Amino acid sequence: MDFYLPYAKSRFHGISSGTGPQLLICLHGFGESAAHFTPLADGLGDRFTLVALDMPLHGETVWQEDRPFEKADLTAVVNMVLQQQQRERFSLLGYSMGGRLALCLVETTADKIDNLIMLAADGLRNNPWHMFVTQTSIGNRIFKYNTDNPRLFFTLLELWRKLGLLNQSVYKFALHRMNQQAKREQVYNIWTLMRRMMPDKKKCKQLLGAHHVFTLLIFGKFDRVIPPVLGTRFMDGSFPCKMLVLDKGHQLITKDLATVIKTNLS
Repeated sequence: MDFYLPYAKSRFHGISSGTGPQLLICLHGFGESAAHFTPLADGLGDRFTLVALDMPLHGETVWQEDRPFEKADLTAVVNMVLQQQQRERFSLLGYSMGGRLALCLVETTADKIDNLIMLAADGLRNNPWHMFVTQTSIGNRIFKYNTDNPRLFFTLLELWRKLGLLNQSVYKFALHRMNQQAKREQVYNIWTLMRRMMPDKKKCKQLLGAHHVFTLLIFGKFDRVIPPVLGTRFMDGSFPCKMLVLDKGHQLITKDLATVIKTNLS
């Protein structure tokens, strides 16, 4: 079921599915939408009511605040979902970019979270290029120039690949994301809008431990973009955590995943 939440001058779109007694809020990956979680509804819908949200510049959400999206904004929208669903607690699932956003939510609402499910989650390490172009003004200007004049970027990309600084999967991923003007603008706009959504991993781990939030980390064995080793480093024993590595790449969301999640949460 589709729903809309008015927020300041903006409007968030979400999809609700399942009839389970627990609430599971789902945050999607870059360039995707709430609909991406549809395959999970059949398998998880008896345990959870799933609420997936479109993030700004994605799906049907309309962001009109003329400023970056902040942790406080995401927290406020999630609190609106809790109110709408008449719940006080929830579990949280983040896929790829949504993993980074989920960690930002842990910073503000760990006391309300029962389980944290991280699928090929971004945010477990700081990508130097991402940090440079989103956290510094000169980096952002270079990023904007590259969006309109990509020749240098493609030359460097090819050079890094030949020097062995980029593996083939990351090279293809970058090429796919940046090979058209519209795609480059999408990357620039989303990364710039989301630049304040940078989680403090140390703080997150402390909060996950303090509030006994069970954390399930799931990775794809063949994922070169977000490799499983990032989960191994994050899982340091300071909070309740389990890690799974599936025979997949970066794309993890299928009907079968619902069974994997359910089995490993109970």
